[in-house]
Amino acid sequence: MPEEELFDVIIPPGVPKTIIIDTMSKFDVQVVERKMPLYFANMDGTEREILAFRGKREVAVEVEKYLKEELAKFIEAGGSTERRLPRKPPEPTEPPA
Repeated sequence: MPEEELFDVIIPPGVPKTIIIDTMSKFDVQVVERKMPLYFANMDGTEREILAFRGKREVAVEVEKYLKEELAKFIEAGGSTERRLPRKPPEPTEPPA
């Protein structure tokens, strides 16, 4: 029996690791490295190692949809993720005596 073809969903540079970890835990995918030419931020086809989710076609389609939704939420939240720990207020200091 031939192996089922696998598909890659490119993870855009800058995606928070929490989104990557959540995606891996929700879907049957692997994170893989792959070389690809990039054409943004002063790159004119420079080949770079990038990350991608690899899985079966139907899973890859769902991962792409999920990734877009999660990135939209991330952007709407001003670049914060739910997993960030709240900042502690500074400890009150007593004036010097």
